[in-house]
Amino acid sequence: MKVWIKYSVSLFLVVILTVGLWGCSQKEESVEKVRVAEVTRSIFYAPQYVAIEKGFFEEEGLEIELSTTWGGDKTMTTLLSDGADIALVGSETSIYVQAQGSDDPVINFAQLTQTDGTFLVAREKVEDFQWEQLKDSTFLGQRKGGMPQMVGEYVLKQHGIHPHNDLNLIQNVDFANIPNAFASGTGDYVQLFEPTASIFEKEGKGHIVASFGTESGHVPYTTFMSKDSYMKENKETVEKFTKALYKAQQWVQENNAKEIAKVIEPYFEDTELDIIETVIDRYKSQGSFATDPILDEEEWNNLQTIMNEAGELPKEIDHSTLVNTSIAEKITGN
Repeated sequence: MKVWIKYSVSLFLVVILTVGLWGCSQKEESVEKVRVAEVTRSIFYAPQYVAIEKGFFEEEGLEIELSTTWGGDKTMTTLLSDGADIALVGSETSIYVQAQGSDDPVINFAQLTQTDGTFLVAREKVEDFQWEQLKDSTFLGQRKGGMPQMVGEYVLKQHGIHPHNDLNLIQNVDFANIPNAFASGTGDYVQLFEPTASIFEKEGKGHIVASFGTESGHVPYTTFMSKDSYMKENKETVEKFTKALYKAQQWVQENNAKEIAKVIEPYFEDTELDIIETVIDRYKSQGSFATDPILDEEEWNNLQTIMNEAGELPKEIDHSTLVNTSIAEKITGN
């Protein structure tokens, strides 16, 4: 009898262990890897990092393999060559690709940021800043053809300043070297991303006097996009991805800058926590983080107006051609 009981218990344990291992195996198999290429590493993309760190992608059965590809051209090349499934980059890149006659268009399906992310930094402290004070100054701008430069020029023109006639405009400095160039004495004003702008202000190297994001209005500055072929073959994956992003966007709206900074701190090990918090607070207060993934037609048209003003719009492309809002609308209920 004892032998039979001992045998039964052993058999029961083997069955439980086998079922457990099978269950783990099934769970592992159900997790789908999605390769995401981000154009740069930026606090501006806080909701993306929140979605990863808070486990929102994991809840949808997705494992995100995130790589930073440093630049719009490189990011788009990575996507087009199947080095990534999804790209996080400016919407203007999808227009450039389409204008070249792509057989597999790149489709914008989820918006992350809805304003420009740069700030105007003055070398000297300026009391009661007025845009006309820029006239005849040396302005250290961004790379020609990129969204920061296009938005920068658009905002200047809105304030009656012609970038190439009223300023000594410098645009031949590589993106990565712009902060160092300003710190070493080049320019009276500079257009900078965060956290560099806040770091410069904290260290007394410059003073933030205006926001290009506030001045330019809503624009699809950075969006998640993928090739049309990938979206058709992986409809459920794209929907799960967008659902996780929307959870993160809601979480960012519902929590303060301090809490958000703690969550995304691992992505910015070289940046002090108080600076991360300051930057997030600044972006939140000016509405830079999109509150949902929907890229609407008004924003799309605003983007093309800005590109056209800068002389960088190869041709006008309808919102319906390169933007898919059906997934985001389904998830948000709009």
